[in-house]
Amino acid sequence: MLFLQLAFGEMIGIGIAVIVVVIILVSAIRVIREYERAVVFRLGRLIGAKGPGLIILVPIIDKAVKVDLRVVTLDVPRQRIITLDNVTVDVDAVIYLRVADASDAVIRVNDYLLASSLLAQTTLRDLIGQVTFDDILSKREDLNKRMQAVLDAATDPWGVKVTTVAIRDVTLPENMHRAIAKQAEAEREKRGRIIIAEGELKAAEKMSQAATYYTQNMAAMRLRELQTWTEVARERNMVVVTGGGGSDDLGTMIGFLKRYMPDPSSGPPPSDADLRMMIRQELMRLSQGSERREARGESRSEGGIAEGV
Repeated sequence: MLFLQLAFGEMIGIGIAVIVVVIILVSAIRVIREYERAVVFRLGRLIGAKGPGLIILVPIIDKAVKVDLRVVTLDVPRQRIITLDNVTVDVDAVIYLRVADASDAVIRVNDYLLASSLLAQTTLRDLIGQVTFDDILSKREDLNKRMQAVLDAATDPWGVKVTTVAIRDVTLPENMHRAIAKQAEAEREKRGRIIIAEGELKAAEKMSQAATYYTQNMAAMRLRELQTWTEVARERNMVVVTGGGGSDDLGTMIGFLKRYMPDPSSGPPPSDADLRMMIRQELMRLSQGSERREARGESRSEGGIAEGV
């Protein structure tokens, strides 16, 4: 009987020892994932970062703090900021960062995520306050890079690397919306007037070149004049003709064309060949009449000279 009691007591002791060993092994063995690191402290002193994989800690003596090495997204709350040109804007941003040194992220800052978030808010306010509103809209990429450089330099002692900074949204008051709309309308009107002026300048240059060419080649000038007469005659509307420029017979020619152009309601207009033929015949008649008038003028002048002599 005494033997059985001793054996039962030994079994209880062995069971307790096994339980203690299991508890010690469970607390001593840790599995660290690929994206994690375990910062180990032994009696309060930093040993270093261990992992990934299986690590063994001395129970009671060692203490491990896990640090996530993946990229973390920080949402910077919306900030109401006054720009350099005294425009009030609401700006929010997003920051992407990761832990580059697990040991520094644990021993150099209490909570690196909270510290990075507060630092990002302060940096955003300082940066936006140093630029104008137009720079916020047109140079947002430069502002993102500047903010990233400032945050990266400030968080580098904490073992934190800022990978990307993006200004997500810029909100304006309602009165600024109307002011920007007026500015955009004025800018579009200015561009329209500039385009019209450039078109007038190019047209004037081409007309100047055409005038120079017509001056050097009077036959081309005459052909252009005949083409103008043809176009005017086709329209059958009132035309006011002024003299000068060597076109004394222009009114006679237009009257001829209007007289021989049929009424659109009476039938189809003559073909281009027929119209050219009529113009050619009328020009020959006009030129012969001009020659006769010049001959009569010369004979009269000669008669006057003879009488004077």
